[in-house]
Amino acid sequence: MEHDQLREIIEKCKKHDRSAQKQLFDLLYGKMLGVCMRYTKDRDRAQEVVQEGFIKIFDKLSEFDFEGSFEGWVRRIMVNASIDAIRKRNRQPFSTDEEFLFNDLSDRQEHNFDQDLTELKAEYAMQAIQELSPAYRTVFNLYVVENYSHKEIADILDISEGTSKSNLAKAKQNLRNILKEKFVKLDR
Repeated sequence: MEHDQLREIIEKCKKHDRSAQKQLFDLLYGKMLGVCMRYTKDRDRAQEVVQEGFIKIFDKLSEFDFEGSFEGWVRRIMVNASIDAIRKRNRQPFSTDEEFLFNDLSDRQEHNFDQDLTELKAEYAMQAIQELSPAYRTVFNLYVVENYSHKEIADILDISEGTSKSNLAKAKQNLRNILKEKFVKLDR
């Protein structure tokens, strides 16, 4: 879709035009469902979060000033809606056990896990990520997929940077174990 067409749809949505809202929803639904699936345990919950996210998008659409990427703006709202959904379900889902960090390597150097993950088949990686606890899955997605820093994650989730680092380390370890188990089962 061309930039001018998207702008026209957005302007109509700002005026509460229902057909334009449906058009925008249909245009972005698939991508945003994928975003929310990374944070939720199942498709039904992800669909709920996408719907909640679109309600927020339509409420805040007047704030979008066409300065940056519209899809990036929508994605950020969906990530925040996913995090809000996790908070609602679990009052304090984030581990504060900072003792788990047992080495001094920076997160980006540690075992080059990001590269390992991209080399795996996407289907297995997504399944493994879905099996993580909500806290680990959220920190993992924010850090690895969305490229937030630990400081930003700490601010977003109202946790310490150490807790963010600890949750990421545990998420990576759990992913390794889950994937190792999945691949062992495939070899049998």
